[in-house]
Amino acid sequence: MTDFTILQGKTFTRVVRWEALPFVYKAISAITKAAPAVVTAPLHGVPTGWRVAVVSVQGMEEINASNPPKEREFVRATALTSDTLELNSVNSADYTAYTSGGYVQYYTPVDMAGFTARMQIKTKVGGTVLASTDIDDAPNNVISITIDNSGKTITVSIPATNTAAFTWKTGVYDLEMISGAGVVTALLSGKITVTPEVTTAT
Repeated sequence: MTDFTILQGKTFTRVVRWEALPFVYKAISAITKAAPAVVTAPLHGVPTGWRVAVVSVQGMEEINASNPPKEREFVRATALTSDTLELNSVNSADYTAYTSGGYVQYYTPVDMAGFTARMQIKTKVGGTVLASTDIDDAPNNVISITIDNSGKTITVSIPATNTAAFTWKTGVYDLEMISGAGVVTALLSGKITVTPEVTTAT
């Protein structure tokens, strides 16, 4: 379950990344003592914004996650090059120097070629549609979803003009991915809360 909050009168945007097993492991050859830490893992294949864990490193053992990593030990990575990753939330300046070994460990990014996405917000399961991606739900078809298969992102958006018009306060939603073969996967679901805005247009 993943719950969302919409700030009324503000553009709602959420970037979703579709992770799957098995884990991918890429060998590490260097880690900087710096803020932020930069990891060298040749041909790592990590998309920017993906969650990674560092495991089995010798020397700079402070950077290691558990084996297997706990969910809280995964951090967002920025792909600087095809061989290097910046871990912006990791300050390794005071860590012991890296000596050898280790892996970047991450969930497999799902290939979304040929996929479409749909989402509805309802008063309750089986209830009235409050917002949707479906044109048949007009005028409540205010949700847009953009799939970027190269960047491995699914971006859900609702314009500020539409969130400003919301008169409802709570609802439930699910986000579904549909393959080219028609297989439907429920990727996310949860509660939606609309919070009144403080700053309003004049």
